[in-house]
Amino acid sequence: MSASDGKAAPGAEGSAHPRRATYGRRRGRRLRGGQETLLSDLLPQLRVNLPQQGEQLQPCRLFGREPAGLWLEIGFGRGEHFAWQAARHPEVGLLGAEVFIDGIVALLRRVREGGLENLRVYKGDGRDLLDSLPERSLQRVFILFPDPWPKRRHHKRRLLQQATLDRLAELMVAGAELRLATDHGDYLRWILERTTVHPAFEWLARRPADWRRRPADWPVTRYELKALGQGRSPWFLRFRRRS
Repeated sequence: MSASDGKAAPGAEGSAHPRRATYGRRRGRRLRGGQETLLSDLLPQLRVNLPQQGEQLQPCRLFGREPAGLWLEIGFGRGEHFAWQAARHPEVGLLGAEVFIDGIVALLRRVREGGLENLRVYKGDGRDLLDSLPERSLQRVFILFPDPWPKRRHHKRRLLQQATLDRLAELMVAGAELRLATDHGDYLRWILERTTVHPAFEWLARRPADWRRRPADWPVTRYELKALGQGRSPWFLRFRRRS
């Protein structure tokens, strides 16, 4: 995912919902003309604006139809995994949240090149999107390589908190799958300490290979390759929403 500079950034515009402070960079290098065009021309067609406070997003309105399922990726980075899943599951509606503009632009390029029509983008903190979704609406959730915020004083900024898991439990249908990945050992422990004791989630690993090897339907991402190149081992965790 994107690097962070530790400064709070304002939430996404276009909604009456109160939004959280978002930490980390929102923009890298200055965008070129073609990138600016993607943002101005394509993003408005795919962009999710949060509804008025007290209202909820309706998947059929987002996609113009009732998708066979609704999947969510929080922090899709440069969109490799997000676009890969959309291309292989055209019957599913996919929602993705990302704050880093460069990553959104990279995803939009994949959308244009692949002719993808079944994904929508929220430019902002994914937890704000969680607040706007109806309960029992998600069949799959991906949170891949979130910022580990390694300093102890920053642990409160980590995405995987008790409150996040509680909200996901409300949003996911029975049997839905939560997929998590990290290459940071302390964050791995943090995740397992919270997910394995949560009554709503069952860890699907039965042997070490189940979490040390990436499943076949889980494509490699640029971030994973970077971690491997720097000598860090990624871990792939799958949890099922209990009945």
